[in-house]
Amino acid sequence: MSGTKPCGTVASTQTMRNLVAAGCVVALWVVTEGCRPAAPASPDPPRFDQAVAWTFLQAQVAFGPRNPGSPGHQACRDYLLARLQDYAGQPLLQDFTVQVGEETLALSNIIATYNPGGSPHVLLCAHWDTRPRADQDPDPAKVNNPIPGANDGASGVAVLLELAHILSTTTVPYKVSIVLFDGEDYGITLDQYLLGSTYYAAHLPSDPPTRGILLDMVGDQDLDIYQEEYSLAYAPSIVSAVWGKAAALNETAFVAQPRHAVYDDHLPLNGAGVPTADVIDFDYPYWHTTQDTPDKCSASSLGAVGRVLLAVLREGLL
Repeated sequence: MSGTKPCGTVASTQTMRNLVAAGCVVALWVVTEGCRPAAPASPDPPRFDQAVAWTFLQAQVAFGPRNPGSPGHQACRDYLLARLQDYAGQPLLQDFTVQVGEETLALSNIIATYNPGGSPHVLLCAHWDTRPRADQDPDPAKVNNPIPGANDGASGVAVLLELAHILSTTTVPYKVSIVLFDGEDYGITLDQYLLGSTYYAAHLPSDPPTRGILLDMVGDQDLDIYQEEYSLAYAPSIVSAVWGKAAALNETAFVAQPRHAVYDDHLPLNGAGVPTADVIDFDYPYWHTTQDTPDKCSASSLGAVGRVLLAVLREGLL
């Protein structure tokens, strides 16, 4: 995001239970029906595994900076595509180029869709690129270095990869598209940010999503996710659903109060008529610095966000 921020259990009868408890001693019952074994209990639905999500965060950071044009950018793109192929079969690459000053950037949004027969169509998204310059670094000698992007980039993607894993094996009411945006954090001026989401919003699929949730900087060890101002303006029902479910689950990292207005990937989506809420902890002291490393992040923070989103999807709250 930009540095410019505006402000089945079996139900038997009592008689049946008594007969079974008595060992089915009634002769007529034994002859005609026998002692029916209890139906096996349904397996518990998959839970969000924060330890697995943490490995996804670490794997991304291990590629080094993932700013467009870097070796880490290409390697991470291939890694993310492979993971989604594991979980979705045929993820799509939305390749495009953008001219930024004298540079031509080759970018790729990565798209995977689950439960295509569901309705309505929900978008879950995050950006996977990292910023090429640490403009907020306290060390002036490092301000032109690329950032590691453990929280600013890798955290949201890590949550979505674990959700993709779960969605590949379980059904929710919705058709769900997971989209990993490229080129979110490249720019110096505002028109050089949000490149992947802007392209996606201008090239929506024939069955476009009707609502969305964006994840950005959700791995902070000291996680406090306030309600983002643009989200309240453009997607209030989604904010209500997410923060309401967080309260019901006692996930205290979600704070039901407005705080920041963030120039982020949800803005092009909202502008294209896809109401989208931004789930973001913008009070992160290592934002746009070379100190945005895994030791500043926490698996439990990824777990809190993943559990809330999974519950919202399963319960059809959007």
